[in-house]
Amino acid sequence: MAIHLKAARVNAGFTQQEAAKKLGISKGTLANYESYKTKPNIELSKKIASLYGTTVNDLIFFDH
Repeated sequence: MAIHLKAARVNAGFTQQEAAKKLGISKGTLANYESYKTKPNIELSKKIASLYGTTVNDLIFFDH
């Protein structure tokens, strides 16, 4: 099941600030990922998926 990055974060119960802190990135960087301005590298993508309780394959890192 594909899910947008922001929706995955919200479903996992994190604010942007909380998720960014746990991932070791800035809130602005996470906001850029969620707005599809930039994409995380594969290692960070794995950390995001793990934090949000999903898989990298299920996360959408681009705007359709």
